[in-house]
Amino acid sequence: MTYSPDYWSLAVFIIGVVGMCAFMLLVPVWLGGRNWGRAKGEPFESGVVSQGSARLRFSAKFYLVAMFFVIFDVEALFLYAWAVSAKEAGWMGLIEVTVFITILLAGLVYLWRLGALEWAPEARRRRRAQQKSESAGIY
Repeated sequence: MTYSPDYWSLAVFIIGVVGMCAFMLLVPVWLGGRNWGRAKGEPFESGVVSQGSARLRFSAKFYLVAMFFVIFDVEALFLYAWAVSAKEAGWMGLIEVTVFITILLAGLVYLWRLGALEWAPEARRRRRAQQKSESAGIY
């Protein structure tokens, strides 16, 4: 069985990577500090000792907004790529982008009708709707 020079260079590369990783993991053990004081294991940030738990409960609305941002940000990337190559894409590219935007707008309308974009609690929305209906009856 013959080995080509490409395989030897791959073997040298893999040995080099494994050796570098071992070096980076083992040298700090030999050179690192070994003093463990009372405060060494405590969390410390910006000169202030933390108090309480770092586990805060956030509303799912924050995650929804983040996901909507990512979805529509990716949409902007696709549209930018299409705009750069609009001449090369021609009419077929315009039709595809129109279908793409239509699907995204249908998703946005669906989310809007579902109430996923509403931040106010249900009771506040009911009060606001009631106030609008009352004010409409006055005029």
